Amino acid sequence: MSTATAMMPFGDISSLEQRIEELEKQGKNAPDSNAISMVVFSGDLDKLLAAFVIATGAAACGMNVSMFFTFWATAGLKKSGPQAKGKTVVEKMFGWMLPGGFHKRKLSQMDMMGMGRLLMNREMSKKQVPSLSELIQIAEDLEVNIDVCEMSMSLMGIKPEELIDYPNMNYCGVARFIEQSSSSNTTLFI
Repeated sequence: MSTATAMMPFGDISSLEQRIEELEKQGKNAPDSNAISMVVFSGDLDKLLAAFVIATGAAACGMNVSMFFTFWATAGLKKSGPQAKGKTVVEKMFGWMLPGGFHKRKLSQMDMMGMGRLLMNREMSKKQVPSLSELIQIAEDLEVNIDVCEMSMSLMGIKPEELIDYPNMNYCGVARFIEQSSSSNTTLFI
């Protein structure tokens, strides 16, 4: 055995080359440090604002952003207007309890029958903080992806035509979110 081989902590050269190959393969499967995934669970105004502020901020920094809207957040993407036709009685009830339109989104704290919302909107306007509609437009411009949970839509009787118009919106199941979040460096729950 040569002196060089005896001094190598990994054994011979072929073992070292094999170990390097294994490390390179692991590096290829590493999360993308430039990707962020978000689960948006709440349809409350303040939580939707927070989700879109984070999403647009990350996208403005050059990150690839995917937002997965599920349960109550799904209703947060409904636009104003009448319910879609062909709903069951229970689906219609969900539609009445979860009305569309960003102006109808309540605050999670201190909504005070809409007074808190009015104050929040006034302060946001006064301090030039973008509204939810403006943040969604910014997200669209920055190519933030929105995935909407098909199970939540089905459960609550929400039809695709009742949701906002957004070019990077997909309807999918949790498997798609799991796939995306497993390759993202950061996953957030809001």
